[in-house]
Amino acid sequence: MLAVSRKYRSESASGPLSFHLSSPPSIMSQGDKSKYTDKQKRQAEHIEESYEKKGVSKDEAEARAWATVNKNDGGGKLPGGSGRKPNH
Repeated sequence: MLAVSRKYRSESASGPLSFHLSSPPSIMSQGDKSKYTDKQKRQAEHIEESYEKKGVSKDEAEARAWATVNKNDGGGKLPGGSGRKPNH
């Protein structure tokens, strides 16, 4: 079972255990961004700027931006490192 601090979980009507993800223990950008296309990088930058305009911290905005790009596109599009072969 995943260990989660009591601070981030609670009993509720929605189920026996729910997680409060608005304040995760740490937010940080991870991973090598070299596998992302230029378009994905531009999208992430635009999303990040939008969050910052709304008052979200720089680190949180960056994490949310890359999470959104990953959600929409399934991660980096350039082949390599995962054993995938380029489409020819």
